[in-house]
Amino acid sequence: MKTIDDLQVAGQRVFVRADLNVPLDGTTITDDGRIRAVAPTIAKLVERGAKVIVASHLGRPKGAPDPAFSLAPAAARLGEILGQDVAFATDTVGESARSVVAGLADGQVAVLENLRFNAGETSKDDAERGAFADQLAALADLYVGDGFGAVHRKHASVYDLPKRLPHAAGDLIATEVGVLKKLTEDVKRPYVVALGGAKVSDKLAVIDQLIEKADRILVGGGMAYTFLKAKGHEVGISLLQEDQVPACLEYLARAEKRGVEFVLPVDVLVSAEFPDLKTKAPAHPGTVAADAIPADQEGLDIGPKTRELYAAKLADAGTVFWNGPMGVFEHPDYAGGTKAVAQGLLDSDAFTVVGGGDSAAAVRLLGFDENAFGHISTGGGASLEYLEGKTLPGLAALED
Repeated sequence: MKTIDDLQVAGQRVFVRADLNVPLDGTTITDDGRIRAVAPTIAKLVERGAKVIVASHLGRPKGAPDPAFSLAPAAARLGEILGQDVAFATDTVGESARSVVAGLADGQVAVLENLRFNAGETSKDDAERGAFADQLAALADLYVGDGFGAVHRKHASVYDLPKRLPHAAGDLIATEVGVLKKLTEDVKRPYVVALGGAKVSDKLAVIDQLIEKADRILVGGGMAYTFLKAKGHEVGISLLQEDQVPACLEYLARAEKRGVEFVLPVDVLVSAEFPDLKTKAPAHPGTVAADAIPADQEGLDIGPKTRELYAAKLADAGTVFWNGPMGVFEHPDYAGGTKAVAQGLLDSDAFTVVGGGDSAAAVRLLGFDENAFGHISTGGGASLEYLEGKTLPGLAALED
């Protein structure tokens, strides 16, 4: 896979497929981590005299313009980070995009509007995707893929466009792939995996692979309750995927057979109602044993004994991969479990990888120093699919 150091970019129009898919509260960015992650690649291209065209998706618009999903706030924030003006095109391949790109001088940057405002970006029809990719290709001379959070998508700007232009991987993607290879090819043991998040179905494929590679798997978040149900415990009104209970039973049995520690919560914080995440009003949770959740209560975080247990299981790790919060971390009364796991990573001497998505957001929200972790991924779904052994379309296109 070529990197941007292999490209001659001076005076060239360089299309950078970034991941500026940041959370917004209206037009206010609440977490700019993904913008900061790709900024060094853009800055390097600027320094080398490229005309830089940055493109990304944001959210899930329905293939047509929607002001709620405009990339204008991300473009403004990118300009602040780079310390220079960033032009903004109000469309993707139309008159505004063509005009803005034509007006770029060497070392200048423009951001196109949300790629998903064009139905061709996400189309499952190869011809429709290809037609949109042709329009994007007309704007540029070179392609740099640096949107790791999107490389598992077979989308026009991720998969089809690099086939139409000389291409290379940006520094962010090169770093992400290097880190993930450490988790699959060169693992320092004990290898501990901490998995959380809402749905166990989202993690089954990666659990299937990790049972073959990890020494310990720690489970929290909403997905833990399906595993607790599989062990015959009452889970009350907790998040439950009843149809996944057989799969959970199978994985528990496989882990035991292979000698992999599969660690579930021993206690949980419960409440009869979900907390208010906007006002952060006090929730007054109770703590119960994981096998004694009342029928009218919902588990919303791992309890204090589980936090101590998980910290101990992380303490001697050589490598840790963490994907998914341990509870409803957005509310202070249910953030303790996620905070304990994050601290457990920091207290270990392990090579630590935070697998993007909500885990990365939690690290920032809870006030941890991002640089204290070995690596914080910008792509939760992409990281998981890589660890599952899947071929990621965006990476495959860059390797051609």
